[in-house]
Amino acid sequence: MRKWLKRTGIGLGGLVAALVLAAGVVYAASEAKMNEVIALPAASFVPVADAAQLARGEHMATAISKCGDCHGADFGGKVFIEAGPLGTLIASNLTTGKGGVLGKYDDAALERAIRHGVRFDGKPLVFMPSQEFYYLTDADVSAIMAYMRTLPPVDRELPPTTVGPLGRALYLAGKFPLLPAQTMDHAAERPTPAPGATVEYGAYLAMVGGCRGCHGMDLAGKPVGEAPGTPPPPNLTSVGLGSWTEEDFFTAMRTGKRPDGRVLNTFMPWMSTSKMTDEEIRAVWLYLRSVPPKETAKA
Repeated sequence: MRKWLKRTGIGLGGLVAALVLAAGVVYAASEAKMNEVIALPAASFVPVADAAQLARGEHMATAISKCGDCHGADFGGKVFIEAGPLGTLIASNLTTGKGGVLGKYDDAALERAIRHGVRFDGKPLVFMPSQEFYYLTDADVSAIMAYMRTLPPVDRELPPTTVGPLGRALYLAGKFPLLPAQTMDHAAERPTPAPGATVEYGAYLAMVGGCRGCHGMDLAGKPVGEAPGTPPPPNLTSVGLGSWTEEDFFTAMRTGKRPDGRVLNTFMPWMSTSKMTDEEIRAVWLYLRSVPPKETAKA
């Protein structure tokens, strides 16, 4: 009995040691990636802060790209997601107030942060959806930048984002979009569709508005939510929308109500999409009707 216990103890001790070593390797490898400097050229445009540009920037930041959904209605930052071993996501204070980060970014650095997911010091931003914002046109990203410079300062100091052991392990396995700047194509072609109720402009809005980021690049939805406690994004192809009409889609985007009367989960940012223009909502609808039907992949 004593020999068995001794052997068991040795075996468990070896297992614990192996787990500790593996955890150390995961931490070191992920930390190295999180501190890797990414060199990118500066954009060639300068934001123009005229009235029309500022109005466009506010609309893009609040109704389309929905920056306030993560960073707070006042852009002063907040705890966005607490997901246990995955980590805790803190959306930064984007103002010049106490605890704010905007003062650390000149125009070139701010463009890189938005469209490339790179911090002012060249390190990758954590969870920043730049794989979507990359496709913002020069005019639209310029307008957002100009609008951000006018935000009232908010004094709010927040703790840093933390990435848990599960989040780090999943990232290294390619299953968790921890650092989009490390995997996105920083030289991809960037279409410049003209605003209008067209399929092309709808595709643009669906990308920079996060539709494809949540519902999948094929818009066929996902079998599980992105983080614990979040609902699975539904299928937005004709397979999922079924008999929805354009009027049904407008109602959902403006009021959060489905055709059957149920209210959409607040994880769907309908309070932001309610600010979209009729032309923009119609463009997205036309785009959704144009994508090939596809069944949602199984978990």
